[in-house]
Amino acid sequence: ICGIDISAGMLEIGKDKIAKRGYSGKIELIRADSEDIPFEDGLFDVAMVAFGVRNFADPLKGLKEMRRVIRKNGMILVLEFSRPSSFPFRPLYNFYFRNILPFFGRLFSKDKSAYTYLPDSVSKFPDNEDFLKLLREAGFSDTRQVKLTGGVASIYTGIKMAVQ
Repeated sequence: ICGIDISAGMLEIGKDKIAKRGYSGKIELIRADSEDIPFEDGLFDVAMVAFGVRNFADPLKGLKEMRRVIRKNGMILVLEFSRPSSFPFRPLYNFYFRNILPFFGRLFSKDKSAYTYLPDSVSKFPDNEDFLKLLREAGFSDTRQVKLTGGVASIYTGIKMAVQ
């Protein structure tokens, strides 16, 4: 298992968690950019990212790069925020993200912008069918979405087909 992150700080947090859970030597973490993954083509069975595609400088390029390092018939898994589309989740979600989260973020955090960045980045990011289209544009087939917690987050999957 290999994890990558462009942030040295996130890698340090990851290394601490790996050590605390007894996985040292089983999981390798390296500093790398999602748009330039330093591995050969088709090396991995699965590539996954959690709450990160929103932060890629170029999401399509990052997804294509993830596809490149997955073997044929391998899978991509993306856990990402999404916007609920049904009542009562949608209005509750919108109120929480626009009012409550930024308020408590300002109250408890030294970084006031962090809690306004999250709702802004989620609102601008393609989700639901738009994200499935992005996966297909990156070359994945059999794309699917599983909505979690009323659609607040989603797991998106796709397959790198053998012939493309």
